[in-house]
Amino acid sequence: LHGQSNLTEFDLPYPPTFGFPDIGHLHDPSKTFEHPEYSLVDADQCFKEFQPGAEKIVETILEVSVEQQQALRQQARDFGVSFTELLCAVMWKGTNGLRLELNPEIGSESSLYSCAVNPRARVGVSSSLCASPVINTSCERTVSEIAALDLRDIARLVHEAIDKCSGDYLFSSFDFLHQQRKQELYDERNNQIGKKLMLVYVCRKPVKCTVSSSRTFPIYNTDYGFGAPEYVRPPFLPFDGCMRIWPTPLYDARSSKAPLQIYVSLPENVDLSQSPLLAQFKCCAN
Repeated sequence: LHGQSNLTEFDLPYPPTFGFPDIGHLHDPSKTFEHPEYSLVDADQCFKEFQPGAEKIVETILEVSVEQQQALRQQARDFGVSFTELLCAVMWKGTNGLRLELNPEIGSESSLYSCAVNPRARVGVSSSLCASPVINTSCERTVSEIAALDLRDIARLVHEAIDKCSGDYLFSSFDFLHQQRKQELYDERNNQIGKKLMLVYVCRKPVKCTVSSSRTFPIYNTDYGFGAPEYVRPPFLPFDGCMRIWPTPLYDARSSKAPLQIYVSLPENVDLSQSPLLAQFKCCAN
């Protein structure tokens, strides 16, 4: 765009590729999708990143032992879901129950599960690319509904939210974002106050379980230019409901031969040891 400073975002070619192959072939016009992972809000209420709330957020590190992983893997097979999906369900139901006990008035309000899914294999993106497409996905029920559902049903909700992230869903998501951004730019050009798009997990909710997982990334088998690291931990994110599933130095994603850690950010009055589901995991010092 050098020498074309009069161009605006509205004039840029679409779709941007960012080094990805064209995904137009993934479009299936016979299929339409809702995109609950995004929320339309009034422009003056829109923010793109997490905003700190009034409560102090603290981080707790839970350790999932080798024996607990083995038991969870067997339970996941019985439920017809993956190990990670079941682990997410445990965290969602456990933290949801604690928040409801602390504040029974939120029973009819929203309890949100969300995560980012890498659909590389489904869309045929080569592993040689340095970046990967990501689909944000979510599932939402009331706090009381999540409290009442058994773990199997919640694991199925998580599985369905992730399983829908096919190639045609990826195309639909990109198209949805593009059309909404065009409307936002039109409103801005015409000095109109319209709606703006937010990722739903950024919105304030009574209960959020926002999961990211680096469980399968070979952190400790990668030479970053100075040899493989001895220890790596994610940065502290002081935002309600953030949960990161993280490998320990000896962890192997293909087996359960070392502990796994979960970094959980929640208000300081939420005591994870009071949850029947979460008390089984060892609480580690930061």
